[in-house]
Amino acid sequence: MPELPEVEVVRAGLEPAVTGARVTGVTVRDERSLRRHRGPSEDFVDRLTGRGLLVPRRRGKFLWIPLAPAIPGPVEGTGGTEALVVHLGMSGQVLLREPGVEDKQTRIRIDLEHPLHGPLRLNFADQRIFGSMALDVLRPTGVPGDTVPSQVAHIARDPLDPLFSDAAFLTGLARRRTGVKRALLDQTLISGIGNIYADEALWAARIHYDQPTESLSRSRAKLLLGEVRAVLWKALAEGGTSFDAQYVNVNGASGYFSHSLNAYGRQGEPCSRCGRLLVRDTFMNRGSHYCAFCQRIRVRRAPAD
Repeated sequence: MPELPEVEVVRAGLEPAVTGARVTGVTVRDERSLRRHRGPSEDFVDRLTGRGLLVPRRRGKFLWIPLAPAIPGPVEGTGGTEALVVHLGMSGQVLLREPGVEDKQTRIRIDLEHPLHGPLRLNFADQRIFGSMALDVLRPTGVPGDTVPSQVAHIARDPLDPLFSDAAFLTGLARRRTGVKRALLDQTLISGIGNIYADEALWAARIHYDQPTESLSRSRAKLLLGEVRAVLWKALAEGGTSFDAQYVNVNGASGYFSHSLNAYGRQGEPCSRCGRLLVRDTFMNRGSHYCAFCQRIRVRRAPAD
């Protein structure tokens, strides 16, 4: 599943092409890709056609494009604005194309007219149909001028968000009383981290994936958060992680972070730190990849009397 770096690469690629554009036509080719939209496909088409698109935004793995009001002034009952919300699921792709260009497995097609770039086409392609598009109400977050779609409001801020609170995360992590990887994958605690980047950050911090959160010292938890950020920034710089053609950017190009992986998918290969073989454990219907020597579970000793 695309994680924060992949979704941010898509968001950044969309920004110059869609900001200021107007929707001239919408075609829904598979209604299953509207599973998160509250209403039939006709409602999605009617409400989106003719709308202006504003700067794309993201929280964690969710991407949305705020919509200019259909009529001047606030949209009644929406708190001011709506957004086109995109979730890539396992294999969703948002592809910018020239007018008339089709992509295999396109589920939703949106035609645009941009004041500088002219006509464009946005194809939402999805092989496995776990992704979706939807129109949703934007709700205030409590920060002046900051809003999120209502279906994203329960998602925590991600560690690259300027408003992310390190202190709140560290406190929440200590209170979770679960394995540390489960906590990293909990999108209500910290968003944008999936299996790949959790394994990479835990390897970098030398922390076992099942280390109890309450046993982590404050300093080790801070180290882990720092490694999470470092891994995400590096993956962003390399365009995300592509193992196959299911994740591509808006131009159809793959990311290169798979060449920089230290743990994920490398079971049976030597650890680049100690030389021992990396292993894979079954974890939450997927896998955890780690070095059993570098990432041993540590038990905090009770203070002496």
